[in-house]
Amino acid sequence: MSTYYPRPGDLQERWYVVDAKGEVVGRLASRVAGLLRGKADPTYHPAVDPKTHVIILNADKVVLTGRKLRQKVYHSHSGYPGGYKQISAEELNRKKPGDVLRRAIEGMLPKTRLGDRLKTHVRIYTGDTHPHAAQMPKVVSLVRRKSA
Repeated sequence: MSTYYPRPGDLQERWYVVDAKGEVVGRLASRVAGLLRGKADPTYHPAVDPKTHVIILNADKVVLTGRKLRQKVYHSHSGYPGGYKQISAEELNRKKPGDVLRRAIEGMLPKTRLGDRLKTHVRIYTGDTHPHAAQMPKVVSLVRRKSA
């Protein structure tokens, strides 16, 4: 018996909506990255784009645990002399709400052409609404909460 390899006709686009209000960034990002890769699907293959799109709402209301808000620093370099920049998570969240979550998700995706494509399948919004109602997204709760 040969290994199953999903063909383009076997996969259908699926859209999911996730509410990020009050969720921890890392835990939410790991579950969104797994959803984007299609790891829970029976047709999962590591080299195939599962055509999954994720809409994240209330991204400005995510939580960083501990002292990460002040201590976590994001680095970038333009490649030119003197092109080194750094910004704290607190400042980044103030300037571009939701970018902390986007960077966390992108860091958990593969660093390949497939990962580049999957990065475009995430839509992050700071409010409760989104313009993707025509795709009929399915509301999903990704984070497992501790029962008290």
